[in-house]
Amino acid sequence: MANSIQRRLVEVTVQAVKAIYNADILEHQIALQATRKEFEGQITIVTFPVTRFSKSSPEQTGAVIGAYLQQHIPEISGFNVIKGFLNIVLSDDYWVSLLNETIVAKDFGTFPANGKKLMVEYSSPNTNKPLHLGHIRNNLLGYSVAEILKAYGYEVIKANLVNDRGIHICKSMLAWQKFGAGETPESTGMKGDHLVGKYYVIFDKEYKKEIEALKAEGQSEDEAKKNAPLMKEAQAMLQKWEAGDEEVIRLWKTMNSWVYAGFEKTYKQLGVDFDKYYYESDTYLLGKDIIQEGLDKGVFFKKEDNSVWIDLTEEGLDQKLVLRGDGTSVYITQDLGTAQLKYDEFKMSESIYVVGNEQDYHFKVLFLILKKLGKSWADGLFHLSYGMVDLPSGKMKSREGTVVDADDLMAEMLKTAQERTEELGKTEGLAEDAKATLYNTIGMGALKYFLLKVDPKKRLLFDPNESVDFQGHTGPFIQYTHARIKSVLSKAEFDANSPVSVLPSISSYERDLIQQLGAFPETIEASAQEFSPAQLANYVYEVAKLYNKFYHEESILKAEANDVKNFRLHLSAAAAKVIAKGMGLLGICVPERM
Repeated sequence: MANSIQRRLVEVTVQAVKAIYNADILEHQIALQATRKEFEGQITIVTFPVTRFSKSSPEQTGAVIGAYLQQHIPEISGFNVIKGFLNIVLSDDYWVSLLNETIVAKDFGTFPANGKKLMVEYSSPNTNKPLHLGHIRNNLLGYSVAEILKAYGYEVIKANLVNDRGIHICKSMLAWQKFGAGETPESTGMKGDHLVGKYYVIFDKEYKKEIEALKAEGQSEDEAKKNAPLMKEAQAMLQKWEAGDEEVIRLWKTMNSWVYAGFEKTYKQLGVDFDKYYYESDTYLLGKDIIQEGLDKGVFFKKEDNSVWIDLTEEGLDQKLVLRGDGTSVYITQDLGTAQLKYDEFKMSESIYVVGNEQDYHFKVLFLILKKLGKSWADGLFHLSYGMVDLPSGKMKSREGTVVDADDLMAEMLKTAQERTEELGKTEGLAEDAKATLYNTIGMGALKYFLLKVDPKKRLLFDPNESVDFQGHTGPFIQYTHARIKSVLSKAEFDANSPVSVLPSISSYERDLIQQLGAFPETIEASAQEFSPAQLANYVYEVAKLYNKFYHEESILKAEANDVKNFRLHLSAAAAKVIAKGMGLLGICVPERM
């Protein structure tokens, strides 16, 4: 629904209250909503706030206001009042001109640059193992939010903070040194991240064996964990890394380079990218100057053991350690320093951290500390917290038996897409390379749409089979609708530059579709403001659903008159454009044919 008509309705309702009741009502007190399906009309005005001025029933108030609006807004062709709800019926002329003048315009659904800079940080992998299903949700959310914000007028920096140091990295390095026999991605044919992940698993197995052996000698579980030779060696290796030991650094760089090459393949297949990489090996010593700043300002305090803390009990949190007594960092120390580093480099007005909801408390504390330190940019920080992704049990066995590997899942999606597409006979006449591209488009579209259509905050159950249903609330259904429209336009040899026919009247199917298309800009706006691709995903599904209704109920290619055919082709082209653009902002490709 076009914002301009909504604005006019609000403005003229304010005038009506003044003219009829000699009273002043504020614009924000007038509530508009979409008219419920069972009633005639497209926009509903809630009349209850006006009754205190009218001193009459909501129904009578609605009738009086409705008559005033119809008299003063030519686009209104009628109205009806149901209890306290005034349902406004907009004329066919209004919908036809909305298509002609707004929706078919080349710049429809684009916003001018707003002059603001924003960072979206997502992915944040560890270099000791491959990406998994949780990372897929993270990457898709981060990428899509960034694209939506770009469309909304922001200058967006996509950032990736890579956890490339620490004890977990040393575990993979040590296991490769001890048990690897010089294996490389080239010698094994394995992706580098999978190879390094393999040695992380080997470390864990061997470490557990050592723990059991020590327990058999009479040590407690905790003692055995501390005294296991492998763990001691991993800790010694970390100390050597921190001291800059040449041999350890060389091995670390080599194994990380394998992982990065593997990650790049996964990112490419996922269709995500980054403008800026930060590495924890560069940032882990940051933040100590901020701790000093906080001590100087009295925001932090020292305990007897020299450790530095902040007291957040007044904010309903607890006391939080920000620097150990021996002067070494904790995670929050590094995060404070990295936040400052990012701001110093880019001077962005907002920064979004895409991180799972298990870190909710951490980000609450981080943002609160930065505000208490008086950082002017701290108000622009936002944690886009998302829920876990589960698979129906038994659907897929992962390589490690614990988490589902991202590459395995994507390969499974492509296989499922191929099977479904072949079953439906949708690939006749396609060359082999075109088929491979189509399976990739459908498989990845199914995966992405299924994960993005759910509110980020919600935990979700991902069912690979359900996601590739061509008839359900799925990516392939929307992709198939786009391909169907392109087929209609191709058969008609449609000229997008031809003028749109002005019809005296339209059907309810045409009107419903135009109304949905008209809401595209405000859907982008809502998705951008709430950092929620789910709103846009569900909107595009509604467009596809309404187009299919229109397609089945109204003849397009065999329309009774040329001007009707022309109008319906332009309406079809507009639907295809909105679907393609909306899906593009979700990182999903739509095929020209299926």
